[in-house]
Amino acid sequence: MTTVSWVDVDEDAGFGIENLPYGVFARPGEMPRVGVAIGDRVLDLAAMSAAGLVEDRHYFASGSLNAFMVAGRPAWRANRDRVTELLTDASYRGRVEPHLIPVSDVELLRPFEVADYVDFYSNEHHAANAGRMFRPNADPLTPNWKRLPVAYHGRAGTVYPSGTPIIRPYGQRRTPGDPEPSYGPSLRLDFEAEVGFVAGVPSSAGRGVPTSAFRDHVFGFVLVNDWSARDIQAWESQPLGPFLGKSFATSVSSWVVPVAALEAARVTPPVQDPAPLPYLRCDDPWGLDLHLEIQINGQVAARPQFASMYWTPPQQLAHATVNGAPLRTGDLFASGTVSGPERGQRGCMLELSWNGREPLELPDGTKRTFLEDGDTVTIRAQAPGAAGSRIAFGEVTGTVHPPQP
Repeated sequence: MTTVSWVDVDEDAGFGIENLPYGVFARPGEMPRVGVAIGDRVLDLAAMSAAGLVEDRHYFASGSLNAFMVAGRPAWRANRDRVTELLTDASYRGRVEPHLIPVSDVELLRPFEVADYVDFYSNEHHAANAGRMFRPNADPLTPNWKRLPVAYHGRAGTVYPSGTPIIRPYGQRRTPGDPEPSYGPSLRLDFEAEVGFVAGVPSSAGRGVPTSAFRDHVFGFVLVNDWSARDIQAWESQPLGPFLGKSFATSVSSWVVPVAALEAARVTPPVQDPAPLPYLRCDDPWGLDLHLEIQINGQVAARPQFASMYWTPPQQLAHATVNGAPLRTGDLFASGTVSGPERGQRGCMLELSWNGREPLELPDGTKRTFLEDGDTVTIRAQAPGAAGSRIAFGEVTGTVHPPQP
């Protein structure tokens, strides 16, 4: 049975009653606060609580989702049920409608304060492509890749909201054939289309979070662009992992899609062979049928499919905490580049241009090996919702600006 809202909603846009993603917004001259997206409006939850329409224990006027995220699953469920009731029962319309604000009238901000940031490397197509480029005479996958979700620990302080300008970073790089490294702006700036999840409920130090407890700790999902300076990364990652080639900027989308909104999008993930160790085994199917679209300057460059991810979110969370590292409210975990078996499904310029050797031609005839100053990258995603609806993630976007001297 389809639930219908009295709010005028374009169901194809993906912000209907089955979604109800959370974000943080501000109107000119006003303080930031928490809202829920419905159609092309934002439901002001701080104003709703002041009017006595939703329960608020100082969650929604804080300018961040963290206070609500730490409240836990019962509070998340209760608020979702209450907002659904208010937006579907026409008897509430007169009291609720004054608190619906056009999205065009607000500024969308970063939705949560980031505690820690971890970026995984969990797509087999992406990992194998990278292996073929950089280790052409060896197995594309390293021996550990199918045994554990490979990751690096990023920098929380440079996780920016969608729309933040991306300044081309400086760093050391050594061009193949050059005897010495040089210093200057990155010549191989790249994007990475990813999906992330954010933790709400912390965990205790010394105890890992099992895959079965994923829903008890994780609040929701966002889109992520893990901007990458490939030349800086290649020179510094010997023998350790990414550092300055990644830490200059990571962008996240404005809306956090609740875990509860994605139940209909869950699918069986790829077969894992060899079977993972017991702490990584997951009884529930936690592949997600998300369809991504990457645009460069408004032109479609690729359409990756998230359902092909080898390691699933519960497995990533279990691995990230198995050594006893405590989970904190606001911890962000990104999937790694989402790619597919076809060129039109590759999720970064490294793959789309095969490390610069095969330029990507966009629909208008322009070509790219890596990103140029002035390029705007936009990543969008949708998933199937209940009763045939669509669940939209909005977008994460950023424009490359010249390096600052």
